[in-house]
Amino acid sequence: MNNSNPSAGALAGIKVLELGTLIAGPFCSRMLAEFGAEVIKIESPDGGDPIRQWRVLKDGTSLWWSVQSRNKKSVTLNMKDPRGQEIARKLALDADVIIENYRSGVLEKWGLGFEDLKKENPATIMVRLSGYGQTGPMKDLPGFGAIGESMGGMRYVSGHPDRPPVRIGISIGDSVAALHGVIGAMMALRHRDATGGRWNGKAGADCVAGQGQMVDVALYEAVFNMMESLVPEYDFAGVIRARTGGALPGIVPSNTYTTSDGENIVIAGNGDAIFKRLMLAIGRDDMANDPQLARNDGRVPRTEEIDGAIQAWCGTQTIDNALETLRSADVPVGKIYSVRDMMTDPQFLARQMFEQHAFKDGTPIKLPAITPKLSATPGETRWLGPALGEHNDEVLQSLGYDAEQIAQFKRDKVL
Repeated sequence: MNNSNPSAGALAGIKVLELGTLIAGPFCSRMLAEFGAEVIKIESPDGGDPIRQWRVLKDGTSLWWSVQSRNKKSVTLNMKDPRGQEIARKLALDADVIIENYRSGVLEKWGLGFEDLKKENPATIMVRLSGYGQTGPMKDLPGFGAIGESMGGMRYVSGHPDRPPVRIGISIGDSVAALHGVIGAMMALRHRDATGGRWNGKAGADCVAGQGQMVDVALYEAVFNMMESLVPEYDFAGVIRARTGGALPGIVPSNTYTTSDGENIVIAGNGDAIFKRLMLAIGRDDMANDPQLARNDGRVPRTEEIDGAIQAWCGTQTIDNALETLRSADVPVGKIYSVRDMMTDPQFLARQMFEQHAFKDGTPIKLPAITPKLSATPGETRWLGPALGEHNDEVLQSLGYDAEQIAQFKRDKVL
């Protein structure tokens, strides 16, 4: 790992200021950092981002931190101090993209709102991730990923029909919102460059700058954007999609089944030709040749019967036998993987989906590799998540502060 300047990546030369904590904002800037952007993360001097202490820890710091903040520079600022706000303002005006996920109004209170910055730098791009967006009656309410998943419709369709809704085992609402933020940032950068490019730092008649904009990402809307045909089905046919367990509603068969050795297997036999191959493979020639089952609209009314036949066959097969039989018949099928399965799987290994690194004390650690895979400018892990305030001196010196000023900031607990 190299803790010096970023190597050339797809986003080399792009400066990003991260004003956020936990998941949505930091995941958004993490992806930009993975592809070469210089990301400066602002943290509170009093402990930093709370995610540093989440889940499994090593020496008091989360293992998650090593992934979520890889390639980022950590700068501590007391944002209650006007001097901290001024440093943040200088960083914001120099950034190509600002990413924030504070509650509505917090940045404005510090003089760092989008309109405040845009007055000086017309090319300002600010990605704002919040529970409910920057407008509407709920804009000032706190919103976490779980609330976004619920309001956006995901929780309503997750789980079994005879039980309360369940959550997916990761913070999917935050992560989906973060990906929307990345997409928005890329589109905004493209537009800025097409309309004049980066701000030249001057004002008035000498100002040269492309058109910046605010990217407003609401967590509930990002989840809502994933909800497929939910709206037209309700509007046109009055259908309220509900929980269907492991099945894919209205697309038959596509479900989770259990093999004789207690493993879970997903079988997607919902294409018409695939369905026929599946039925022949499991010895149900009668269903393979039933004209009513030749198309999906005929299979849907007989979902229970079809799933019962598939489960009856799976119950006689080990996971390995089932996979071999169905793959030989060209039926989409897969085991439901645990992380242990992933770490030894030939496909994961062939695609180099794990990176070997080491902490500063030499302790080895594997991280997930970076996706997507770009053929010319792939992402890379240059360093693991930084220590709190690790880059204070470097970043402040780049803004023109001298050693004595930085020392005074530290004495005054600005840093």
